[in-house]
Amino acid sequence: MLQLKTERLLLKPYEECDREDMLSLLYNDEIRQTFMLPDFQTEQEAAAMWLRLKAWSLSDRHFEYGIYRQGRLIGFINDVEMDGDRIELGYVIHPDSKNRGYATEALAAAMEELFRMGYAVVQAGLFEGNDASRRVMEKCGMHRIERTETIAYRGENRRCIYYEKRRANATGARAAQTPARYSDGRIPTGRHRRALR
Repeated sequence: MLQLKTERLLLKPYEECDREDMLSLLYNDEIRQTFMLPDFQTEQEAAAMWLRLKAWSLSDRHFEYGIYRQGRLIGFINDVEMDGDRIELGYVIHPDSKNRGYATEALAAAMEELFRMGYAVVQAGLFEGNDASRRVMEKCGMHRIERTETIAYRGENRRCIYYEKRRANATGARAAQTPARYSDGRIPTGRHRRALR
């Protein structure tokens, strides 16, 4: 899997030395308010999640990258749902690294790579009221779409709204295009949605 470099960040697969930084992201209460994560009952459950994320970051079947600043894992960006030429992303930045433009920089780089890969539409969802994430999406050229969802999370029903950006030459739901491809040349088939569970 290739690495994506931006002005200040590196997006790349995880390494074993990132384990503690990833666990701090997975356990962070502020992150858990806006990004759907399981309520880990044991350390083993969180460690199992780390192993899945690490495997996904090395897999050609997922778009999963750690976000690094000066060699340290500060967040991640990953696929939530893939359906043909459309992909939905989720992203996290550690609260200690917020308000510095890192999420915008990482999301912009990810979208550029996904369009290069052949995806026509990149979407992302946010819980209503998450103005910080909304601003990130808008800075990246995404616009709100009609799609909404009510999601039960952490004991309450949360309204999720969606934003998207289309590749410059993409029109309609299934634009004539070069299909999205994994790095080994395979074309994704079908539809899948994954939750971090």
